Amino acid sequence: MHTSNKKVKFIESEEGIEIARILEQMASDDTYNTESSYSANSELYPDNLIPFVDKHMNYLSSHPTTDPRHYMSNLRLMTRVK
Repeated sequence: MHTSNKKVKFIESEEGIEIARILEQMASDDTYNTESSYSANSELYPDNLIPFVDKHMNYLSSHPTTDPRHYMSNLRLMTRVK
């Protein structure tokens, strides 16, 4: 339950809202590869595909010691379509 509170706190924080906005912009931009990926959680994702934004928000929520700005910088580099 402690981890759930951290997830909610990040997602609802100013920084979390800003990161979600940036991820959504990336998802709508054709210069980034933002395809959905497999998720074993059939309850949350009946088609077994987790959207790009959810995937990265979940990661950042689950890893509170990760610097979100650094993570986003690396993500932009890794997902850029060449």
